[in-house]
Amino acid sequence: MKSKITKAAMILSMVGLSTQLFAQEADSQSSERFSKKYFRTWSIGLNGGMLTHYTPFNNRTNGNFNTPYESWGYGGYIKKQIVPGFGIQADFLGGKVRGAQVAGGTKSTFESKIDWSAAISGNFTIANMSLNQKRNFLSPYATIGAGYMSSAATTDNPAGASTGYGQNWFVPVGAGFKLGLSKGVNIDLGYTVNFMKANNFDGVTAGANDKFSYAHAGIEIALGRKGTSQLQNFSPIAAIREESAAESAELRKALSSSEENARREREAMAAKYAQDLGDDDGDGVANKFDKCPGTVANTVVDGAGCPIKVQREIIKETKVVVTEADRKVVDEAIKNLEFDLGKSTIRPTSFATLNKVAELLIAKNFSLKLAGHTDNTGSMALNLRLSKDRAESIKAYLVSQGANASRIEATGYGPNQPIASNKTAEGRQKNRRVEFTLY
Repeated sequence: MKSKITKAAMILSMVGLSTQLFAQEADSQSSERFSKKYFRTWSIGLNGGMLTHYTPFNNRTNGNFNTPYESWGYGGYIKKQIVPGFGIQADFLGGKVRGAQVAGGTKSTFESKIDWSAAISGNFTIANMSLNQKRNFLSPYATIGAGYMSSAATTDNPAGASTGYGQNWFVPVGAGFKLGLSKGVNIDLGYTVNFMKANNFDGVTAGANDKFSYAHAGIEIALGRKGTSQLQNFSPIAAIREESAAESAELRKALSSSEENARREREAMAAKYAQDLGDDDGDGVANKFDKCPGTVANTVVDGAGCPIKVQREIIKETKVVVTEADRKVVDEAIKNLEFDLGKSTIRPTSFATLNKVAELLIAKNFSLKLAGHTDNTGSMALNLRLSKDRAESIKAYLVSQGANASRIEATGYGPNQPIASNKTAEGRQKNRRVEFTLY
């Protein structure tokens, strides 16, 4: 009764494992780099080979029968790969094990027929560690497990007796290697020694427990979505190197394209600055603010660059006296002077103090020199243009408030006249300035 229960349990476990075989992952192989990968982890194998009671552990002179015969055997398995180096497989085996003994001129033989045999084994594979190939071609492995077998022995040995079918436990221990023909097909070459937990497998109850071996060749077919690799043959190291190389190439290409676009934008910006802030007609008003381009040289113009009618006056040369109050007006304008970042556009918060400077120029007929300066951040050409543009913007605004354009000089010096060290943020802040000089 106990053996029947054990046999039923083995069959149920085999059925359960076989049922999982067809519950394959439905997820498709992801094509996104560095995303989760899916592999073929289920496989089935069929094999055939030679069964003999001779093993490396009981040579020809040992055992109840000292002359081995080779018989054909057949088997198969269902395997689930857990990690690249380890899987669990359910094996079955069938066939006959035969042998003979000659003693005193008398020859006796035995034949043990395996009715059915089922075993659960762990399969230890030397995982693919290739640096360049994602799929391994040669995969050595070793197996060990436990099984249950139904067999019957027929013998004419005087010390033995033929037996009916009986069930016994056994321990299969094997080794071999697989040759990967493709992503889904392997050639399987292996050798297994089966250690019986009984001493009457050959019909003779004597000595140590019996053993027999199975040398086989077969084919293994991986199940799963087409195009995915077998987990046991896959090298994650090679896959990461390949994906990293592709990622690096894309990043270099993107960086090169970004640098080229930035260069074109800088050239376009420089050309626009040169066009907008030039003074083609020489009237003292930049092209950007000149509403009347092309005026004749030496023509008196207003802040928009348009000619104005002025009454000739006899100007008597007088000595210009700049008071402390005048300088205070200019200092306040310098302190409140702000531009948009990297541009020559004056912010509205600066208009009030600039208006006072314009009133001072009109009231006292002062001349004014505007000197634009920058720190050394950026190219020399860009800093010279920016310092000149900002001085011109202040001049244009003062002229728009009624100041005489001919009495205002706008010059840009870029980073050439620093008043502090450009090695510190505080020093660079001091160097970014526009100086007002009344005379």
